[in-house]
Amino acid sequence: MSKPPRFLYVANHAGHFILHHLPIVKAVKEAGFEVHIAAPGEPDSLERVMVPDARHLIEGMGFPFHPVTIKRGQVNLTEEVAALYSLYSLYRFLRPDLVYHATIKPVIYGGIISRLTGVPAAINAVTGLGHTFLSSGKRALLLKQLVKLAYRSALGHHNSRVIFQNPDDYRLFVDTGIVEQKRASVIYGSGVNINEFGYSPESDSQPPVVLLASRMLWSKGVGEFVEASAKLQGEGIKARFVLVGDSDPGNPETISRQQLQTWHHSGLVEWWGWRRDMPNVFRQSAVFCLPSFYPEGIPKVLLEAASSGRPIITTATPGCREVVRDNENGLLIPPHDVGALANAIQKLLEDPELRQEMGSRSREIAEREFREEVVTETIVDLCRRLLSEANLEASDKQSDR
Repeated sequence: MSKPPRFLYVANHAGHFILHHLPIVKAVKEAGFEVHIAAPGEPDSLERVMVPDARHLIEGMGFPFHPVTIKRGQVNLTEEVAALYSLYSLYRFLRPDLVYHATIKPVIYGGIISRLTGVPAAINAVTGLGHTFLSSGKRALLLKQLVKLAYRSALGHHNSRVIFQNPDDYRLFVDTGIVEQKRASVIYGSGVNINEFGYSPESDSQPPVVLLASRMLWSKGVGEFVEASAKLQGEGIKARFVLVGDSDPGNPETISRQQLQTWHHSGLVEWWGWRRDMPNVFRQSAVFCLPSFYPEGIPKVLLEAASSGRPIITTATPGCREVVRDNENGLLIPPHDVGALANAIQKLLEDPELRQEMGSRSREIAEREFREEVVTETIVDLCRRLLSEANLEASDKQSDR
């Protein structure tokens, strides 16, 4: 009996893998692949809060775990060389038939190493552009150019596909020649489990809850949310403004816990911290907000909010506007615009019937377009096609000898 093809998933964060991509590798395993997971062995400060026992959970599900030294966040030359070497050693030792790289560093470093070590096939998932593309100034411009060059090298594997989560990122990479169009496609996010995040009517509790859930980063629009809360409360609007999530010390955009606690104690917002019961959190909310200007792929929390049947206020930026149809299942506002955010929140708070209509439409859109099964089936089919192409290439080489 022939051995099953060996699939290696590479992440920069084991907790992120569990929260966002676990359904994909489960589906790949069910399709007959031997699945391995590579991620940092030691959790960082955010992962200790999110999924403190991520490695044990992964191993407990039957996936062999391979620790690598990729670190999220800013670039440190010594650490980046160590990351490249750890991936090179792993690929040479494991000899995967197909690798799946997700997020920026695994895509760039893993893409380069997969070419050097002759991995037969690769999938590179560009899940957003990150804060490098958000920064401005001469140094940031130079760094962007270097990152583009690195992407061009990493994504040059002849038997690979690049997955983007929104059309804007796709167009940027194709139009600038970073990747060939024939090897690029758009898959809208990692999908949502519509059973776990089931539709629920709005809670009867008063005053209504306006919710923002994400990593606590300035670029997620958290500051604008707090300012909008102050503006509306100053005008006598009755609502509870709730932040759910935690600081991310590895990110230069992070908001400190001290700042979050200051806001909480001032009464401007309630900070609930990181929550593992997000379906229940959504059930307590009336309106969901994500005024992000971060270069998103597709924020999974928007899919979860839509699946839960909530009207959504978010920005008309790539990754966010793919989930919300303006005045249909929510409201789109310009980024950085506190006034527009406050007006949108007030509009929904003052119209319960509109909230109900938009929430129902959110659920319909989630069921039709963002079901988890649609994404996993697409990825499994892509894995099979790449593996078939690799096998055909190997057969042709054998025939030429």
